Amino acid sequence: MSTVIEQPVEARLVAAAPRMPNIPASLQYDRSDPFAVRMTFPAPATLEGVDVCWTFSRELLIAGLREPEGHGDVRVRPYGYDRTVLEFHAPEGTAVVHVRSGELRRFLRATSDLVPVGTEHLQLDLDRELEELMRGTR
Repeated sequence: MSTVIEQPVEARLVAAAPRMPNIPASLQYDRSDPFAVRMTFPAPATLEGVDVCWTFSRELLIAGLREPEGHGDVRVRPYGYDRTVLEFHAPEGTAVVHVRSGELRRFLRATSDLVPVGTEHLQLDLDRELEELMRGTR
């Protein structure tokens, strides 16, 4: 069984210009980092002209489908029946995108099949992580 789930999604950038086109993005979940979700935007869709990847908690994405969540760099909230708003806050500015809620739910079901919610800690090898942190300090 694969330890990584990757799913393309269409995101609509909310900007001053009317009817911005959809931009491709991808969601990724890796069993080796069981609390995190990554959302990557390809270079052509970013102001910097390079791929941009945001990492945030799976729990934030789950909760944000139901009600507004997040107080930091990433915020998630429902928008109407079938849209979810993701806000990405950086020193350069804020990007606001709409994603179909159904696509997010499908992704989250796949992540839950791989690592059920509440069992994330069982995926961690804390002894190995501690050993890596301590390497070079002796």
